[in-house]
Amino acid sequence: MTAVYAPKARMIPATSKLVRVILGTAWPVLVAQLVSIGMMVVDTLVVGRYSTQHLAAVAVGSGIYAALAMGLGGVLQALAPIVGQHYGAGRTEKIGFALRQGLWLALALAVAGGALFAEPGWLLAPAHLEPEVEEIAARYMRVLALSLPASLGYRAFHATATALGQPRPLMVVAFLETLGHAVLATCLVGGRLGLPELGATGAALSQVIVSFVSLALCCWLLLKSPRFAPFHVFAHWERPSWPVQKELLRLGIPIGLSFLVEISAFTLMAIFIARLGAETVSGHRIAANLSALVYMLPLALAIATAAQVAQSVGAGNERQARAYAFAGLKIACVCAVFMAGFLLWLRAPIAWLATEDPLVAETAIALAFYIALYQFFDAVQTIACFSLRGYKISFVPLLIHLACFWGLGLGLGYWLAFNAPVPQGAAGFWQAAVASTVTAALSFGGLLWHVTKRRARHLNP
Repeated sequence: MTAVYAPKARMIPATSKLVRVILGTAWPVLVAQLVSIGMMVVDTLVVGRYSTQHLAAVAVGSGIYAALAMGLGGVLQALAPIVGQHYGAGRTEKIGFALRQGLWLALALAVAGGALFAEPGWLLAPAHLEPEVEEIAARYMRVLALSLPASLGYRAFHATATALGQPRPLMVVAFLETLGHAVLATCLVGGRLGLPELGATGAALSQVIVSFVSLALCCWLLLKSPRFAPFHVFAHWERPSWPVQKELLRLGIPIGLSFLVEISAFTLMAIFIARLGAETVSGHRIAANLSALVYMLPLALAIATAAQVAQSVGAGNERQARAYAFAGLKIACVCAVFMAGFLLWLRAPIAWLATEDPLVAETAIALAFYIALYQFFDAVQTIACFSLRGYKISFVPLLIHLACFWGLGLGLGYWLAFNAPVPQGAAGFWQAAVASTVTAALSFGGLLWHVTKRRARHLNP
């Protein structure tokens, strides 16, 4: 398991060692995230070649679902700093209890989420979709909502495994899940191997099936894998504990809302852009998929960095926690520069791979340019935000997300897209996304600098 430094150890490892520890945790997380994002790519490729109308429905429906589901899953991300600090402090007996309480919370969140998707018409109304596209999107979302219990249970496992520095099992689960979805969705969307032709609904049904299979595999790992045996996750089963649930909610609700704000910014972009036609919103969908794909790198580094920050805080070594936070920032910034060049080089081939419609491809190529512009700043804001969560700081980051991504990003984006002297259309939202990401990077970076400097000075004199 990842090394935990005792409270008395005040020496900070060399930067090279900090980098090795972060990368050692980050690369399995990255692989798992890339494989998982493949499910969304599968939907775009399979449904996109089936029908432009069905792809437009998936673009809007999956965006709304992802925003709400990731917001609910973000609440469970509170397990990461809690488990990480328990592990750093050597309180292993509390880790299994925390995860069991997290699973109770996951069940409650799944019930609440299912109620939201029972009648999704009100969620789709702002998009002003064509009646046929709206009907397809509504069916897609109703079926997809059935996966919530499994997907939220998986998020609890994911948060715990990464906090413990044990992300490798996530790769296996993600690979099997995406491979199963690729095969099953292809058959259900187009009606192959004797299965019914369901279009976009087939892609949703495939996700439901593979999500429950993945949750079953996670439970098996918790029971049988020696990586998790010391924590006795299923040795006992208690009723929900209000003190633990209160801590999970205190940390998790701001995290979940932050997730919701970030993701819903793109979702609302898709809803507003849908007014410009199916081809435009489909091009936006391809660009959004590409943005989500490249975001996996800073996200993996952020998860790995936050785990080390939380473990160091739990061990009482504040200076080491600060060193890990800024080592993660340095790694992410270097990677972002290379990623921006990669995007500028390959954006056209990627767009044509996803569609055969020239208008859709041209839109996607133009929008992908803006993704390259904000890579560096997105890396900074992601690492800094997750590092703050490692310190159990989640409320102020939520305020920053609200101001930047809903206030600046969507407000300025709507004006640029529709009301500027020269309306920019879909590009206006992406131009505002660049501005909001730069602002978020400066805000989070400054907050992290202040918090870590103060804590290192006062708690490790």
